[in-house]
This record gives sequence, structure tokens and C-alpha cells, in this order.
Amino acid sequence: QVQLVESGGGLVQPGGSLRLSCAASGFTLDSNAIAWFRQAPGKEREGVSCISGSEGSIYYPDSVKGRFTISRDNVKNTVYLQMNSPKPEDTGVYYCAADLSKGLSAVEAYYDYWGQGTQVTVSS
Repeated sequence: QVQLVESGGGLVQPGGSLRLSCAASGFTLDSNAIAWFRQAPGKEREGVSCISGSEGSIYYPDSVKGRFTISRDNVKNTVYLQMNSPKPEDTGVYYCAADLSKGLSAVEAYYDYWGQGTQVTVSS
């Protein structure tokens, strides 16, 4: 059974840093597509980072490029999202998503498996 469990959310000040974790079970992260999405109140869910399951290609939208970093620990079967210099507009519920394929996609419909989400609030 595929399961994703996020952790690490909380309150962070603008300009600080926060690392989110997503522990996977039931499949191996290193050979499948993984992504982080977020959903702000009243807005649609948007992809903020993804990594392919084949050659490890990575994508970031312009809104987080240079500030967020996705990585995965194949031994711990965990994927991380390092958030540096967060802004108030980064506030939202962050979700980890996975698909048992090797592609690279920031499209919500691409992913079959989702975690429960973790709240991130960026505020002083």
C-alpha cells in the first residue's frame, strides 16, 4: 500500500528557513516521480517542485526558483523540500505527491498518490 506522510510544517518568519519531509512507504522514491504542491486559502493547488523518477530531472516554477530545493534520501525513502527565504505568499498547505512512473510533471492530475498535507505559515 502506497503511503506518503508529510511533516515539518509550522510557523516561519519571512527570510527564515524551513524543511518539509515526506516519508514514503509501499514503493521506492528513487525510481518514481515525486512532487510538492501547495494550496493557499481560496486558491487552486499549484506545483512548487518536482523530480523525475528516471534521471532525476528537477523543475521549479519561477515563484520559488532559487529559494526552494527538492531532494530525496533513497536510504530513508524520504523526499524533502528545503524552503529558504520564504515569503508570506508561500503560506499554504503543502502536499507531497507521487506517481509510479518516471516522468517529470508539476500537474496535479499526473499524480495518483497524495499525503495528508502539512500547514506552512510565513508570518512575522
